[in-house]
Amino acid sequence: MSKDRQGKQTGITPSADRLEGRNSVLEALKAGRQINKLWILDAKDGKKADPVLASILNEASRKKIPVVRAKREVLDRMSETHGHQGVIAQVASHDYVEVDDIISKASDEGRAPFIVVLDELKDAYNLGSVLRIADAAGVDGVIIPKHRSIGLDSVVAKASAGAIEYVPVARVTNIAATLRELKEKNGFWVFGTAAEGTTDYDKADYKGSIAIVIGSEGDGMRDVVRKECDFLLSIPMRGSVNSLNAAVAAGIVIYEAAKGRES
Repeated sequence: MSKDRQGKQTGITPSADRLEGRNSVLEALKAGRQINKLWILDAKDGKKADPVLASILNEASRKKIPVVRAKREVLDRMSETHGHQGVIAQVASHDYVEVDDIISKASDEGRAPFIVVLDELKDAYNLGSVLRIADAAGVDGVIIPKHRSIGLDSVVAKASAGAIEYVPVARVTNIAATLRELKEKNGFWVFGTAAEGTTDYDKADYKGSIAIVIGSEGDGMRDVVRKECDFLLSIPMRGSVNSLNAAVAAGIVIYEAAKGRES
C-alpha cells in the first residue's frame, strides 16, 4: 500500500500497472482488458454528470469490477500522469505480442503487413502519439526495443487515448537483427526516416510488405539500424527550424505510406 507525502494511504501499490483518463479506461474495458479495480471521482465531487464516466461505471458493473468512489484530492495523489480526468484503473500488465503474430494476422486477412519500428524512442507522449497514428492509419503493429526505450506504461496509455488497446506492440532484443529477418525471411522493404535521406517521403513506393523506421528523439536512427534500411526517406523542410518531433515525422510518413498503399 503506497502513501502520499503526508503519509496517507492511497489504496494502490506503486508497482501496480494502471490506466488513467476516461478514454484510456473506457477503451480498455471495451477491448476486454483485465481490470482489477477502479477509482472514480465521487459524484458529489463533480460539477456535473459525465457521460463517459457513466459508461465506464456501466461497463464496470456489467463485468463485476470493484469500484471505489474517491475525492478529487485522493485521485490527484494517486495519479502518475497528473491528468486522471476522474478515473484510475488498476490493470493487469499489458501484453506484448511476437513479431510473427503481427505478420500472421495481416497475412490471414489477405494483406501485405505494414509495420512501424521505433528505434529507442524514449518519450512516453511520443510513443502514445505514434500508437494513435498507427491505429488511425491502419498499421498492423509496432516494434520497439526491450532496452533503452519507453515501454507500455500508464503515461503511454493515456497519451494513446485508447489506441494502445488496438495496436499490437512487439518488443525485441535487437532492432537491426529484426529488420534483417523481416527482409530475408518475410520479404519486407525497410524505409528509414533520416534528414540525409535521398528519397522524398512522398515519392517512395510503399506497396508490399513494409516497415517504416522512426529514430529516437534528438539522435535519430542508430548507424547499425540505418544500414538495414533499403531506403532513407527525407521530409523537405522549408521553415527556419530544421527538425520535426519524432511523432510528427512519423505521422507524415505513415499517412503518406497508407495513402500510397491504397492507390
